[in-house]
Order: sequence, then structure tokens, then C-alpha cells
Amino acid sequence: MNKLAVVAVIFAVIAASGLWVFGVAVLAVFAVGAGHVALNQIPLRGERGRGLAITALAIGYGIATLALINTLGYIPSLVQQFSK
Repeated sequence: MNKLAVVAVIFAVIAASGLWVFGVAVLAVFAVGAGHVALNQIPLRGERGRGLAITALAIGYGIATLALINTLGYIPSLVQQFSK
């Protein structure tokens, strides 16, 4: 079992459970990074854990998508505030 894939999914679970706590969702960045590195290492080393790495990537990118949608949702209110 690839250790980095396990670490990536742990980061992803912590980030997903901490979406409502300020600053915890930033761990999704580490989950995505570790997931990509794990996907690269798994075939080179002949290890297992591809599913864990893909799960970590899906959760990490899902959190990033939610953050992007949330940020884009604030743009109209910012434009309105600065146009006064």
C-alpha cells in the first residue's frame, strides 16, 4: 500500500470534515498534491492504493470547486459595494 496515498486520503477527509472551520479546508491542497505524487509512485513501485489516491484527488478538487463557486458568488456584491 502506498503510504502517500493513505496520507492523501487522510488529508482529504480532514479537509472535507473541516469545510465549516476556517482554515482546515486548505488541507485539500495537500491532498491533491499527495494524490498526484502517489498516482505517479504506484506504478513505478508496484504498490496498491490507486483508489485511495483517486478518492483524495476527487475530494480535493471538489473542495476547490466549492471554493471557486463561493468566491465567484461574492463578486456581484463586491462590484455593488465599490460602485457606490
